[in-house]
Amino acid sequence: MARGSRSVSSSSKWRYCNPGYYLKRPKRLALLFIVFVSVSFVVWDRQTLVSEHQVEISELRKEMSDLQNLHLELFQLEELNNMHGGTVRKDDSKGTTSKSTKEVLNDPIDIERREKVKEAMLHAWSSYEKYAWGQDELMPQSKSGVNSFGGLGATLIDSLDTLYIMGLDEQFQKAREWVANSLDFNKDYDASVFETTIRVVGGLLSTYDLSGDKIFLDKARDIADRLLPAWNTPSGIPYNIINLSHGRAHNPGWTGGSSILADSGTEQLEFIALSQRTGDPKYQQKVENVITVLNKTFPDDGLLPIYINPHSGTTSYSSITFGAMGDSFYEYLLKVWVQGNKTSAVKLYRDMWEKSMKGLLSLVRKSTPSSFTYICEKNGGSLSDKMDELACFAPGMIALGSSGYGPEDSQKFMSLAEELAWTCYNFYQSTPTKLAGENYFFHSGQDMSVGTSWNILRPETVESLFYLWRLTGNKTYQEWGWNIFQAFEKNSRIESGYVGLKDVNSGIKDDMMQSFFLAETLKYLYLLFAPTSVIPLDEWVFNTEAHPLRIVTRDGGKPVKNSNEKQKPPRIGGRKEGRSG
Repeated sequence: MARGSRSVSSSSKWRYCNPGYYLKRPKRLALLFIVFVSVSFVVWDRQTLVSEHQVEISELRKEMSDLQNLHLELFQLEELNNMHGGTVRKDDSKGTTSKSTKEVLNDPIDIERREKVKEAMLHAWSSYEKYAWGQDELMPQSKSGVNSFGGLGATLIDSLDTLYIMGLDEQFQKAREWVANSLDFNKDYDASVFETTIRVVGGLLSTYDLSGDKIFLDKARDIADRLLPAWNTPSGIPYNIINLSHGRAHNPGWTGGSSILADSGTEQLEFIALSQRTGDPKYQQKVENVITVLNKTFPDDGLLPIYINPHSGTTSYSSITFGAMGDSFYEYLLKVWVQGNKTSAVKLYRDMWEKSMKGLLSLVRKSTPSSFTYICEKNGGSLSDKMDELACFAPGMIALGSSGYGPEDSQKFMSLAEELAWTCYNFYQSTPTKLAGENYFFHSGQDMSVGTSWNILRPETVESLFYLWRLTGNKTYQEWGWNIFQAFEKNSRIESGYVGLKDVNSGIKDDMMQSFFLAETLKYLYLLFAPTSVIPLDEWVFNTEAHPLRIVTRDGGKPVKNSNEKQKPPRIGGRKEGRSG
């Protein structure tokens, strides 16, 4: 038999399977190990090649998906630009879309969420259109309308700029026709100067700034002229209620004849803008005189009680709060400074606001055991550990104003804004429905507990999340906003619109779709997932009803006529006293 072809006996076969055979022959063991490793490597290498091939295919699929989403987003923006003139900002030095815009364009999650919010707006709007067209607000469960503000079409006017920004052109045009042909302010109705200013004057001016359509400016001037007699008081501090037909002004009986701080100090943005757009200084003069009067006795801590005597212009003994009846006064001190493009002509507003922020710091406390940062209310010399959800506008305001400080103070106030936003988010997260109550109390060792337990679709927390996301780029704020939106969808959406809750613990629904839900809550949620070039904060300032007004540089306090009348505008593809119902 040839060598190399030796047969192997059965006994020889067995010994190769016996471990002892190899232990006694280390060279053969080493050889076997080398063969085993080589075979294993070939198998592993083949598996690796297959795995890498699968990963490569997966990555290619993801790139295709990203490209499809990017194409969809660019198509949507182009469509929006074609419809409205568009302001997708370009980097002039490179001629490319800015980094932040590209990041959003490439994020399919933002695109999907923005569309979900837009669909929610369509649901709210179509319900209003079907059951309450032309009336102030919709009662969704009753499927009827109610004139909460004298029949001024509050929801319609409040929604105009939201429809425009979202590119809902068909709905916008129908609303525009109603404004042109049916809106009538000659009503024998005692209107709130504050509510009418922030919703109606603000809504019309914002829509004018966005669209360039003069019908909105004309209507804004009409209603503002009807409000002006409210400022005809001995001090210039306005009465808070006026009859739109007869011009008789007064204050509500429950204030004891006093004017309310927020109601008297939250018309500056709108009336200054109206003077700028019309060239008529009378509107600006009326509202700026209020600040002049208040500044005469403005305290070092910048904190004013909520009641002011309209005859003397001095404050009355009453509570100090960044919640209801105080809040938006402080907001407008900052925002008039922003509106005037931060020039010396508006420095007084910034100075007064910074004093108020020193006062706010004296009201800040932390809960135990979780260290939630909150803003107390002040009554005389004592503090109350209570914070309104309305005061949740403050994180956004503080963040917006932080850049006007030096580096150290800027960081301090931004950190405070973020801490307060965490507290406000937990107003929502701490209830069974994940919707916030109207106010909260803080107790030693027990953190927070809900006080007044209704939710009326308020926007303040999502407003602050919008500012913090825009100013920090931290997507955590988008996630918090999305969670709040989902809670609204789960608890407040019904077949005929959106309703508030009578109780955030039980989830029992009320029967009112507040106009600010469309004006503010849904707008801020939409912008939270939109490119930062949509309503950029260096070109627009939001009034307290979320109506964006163009920033116009102030020079020596003189009204500047708006350029919208001469050229095509570059268009975009306190707080509320809402009622529970």
